[in-house]
Amino acid sequence: MLDRLKLEAILRRRFPGATDQQVATASNAIMGLDDEWEESACRDIGHLVMEFDRGAEFRVLRRVSSGA
Repeated sequence: MLDRLKLEAILRRRFPGATDQQVATASNAIMGLDDEWEESACRDIGHLVMEFDRGAEFRVLRRVSSGA
C-alpha cells in the first residue's frame, strides 16, 4: 500500500515547479492504479509478445542511474 504523503513528497521533489493541484491530481491517479495494473513476474520476452498479441497492455519502466 502506498503512503500518500510519501508519494506527494516524491512528486514535489521530482517536479519542483508543479502546483499543489497538479501534485494532488497525480497522487490520486497513482493511488488508483492498484486495481488496474499488476506486476508481471514473467521474464520470457516470447511470453510477453504472445500476451501483447492477445491485447494485453504493458508499460515498461527502467530507472536511469544518476551516475551515468
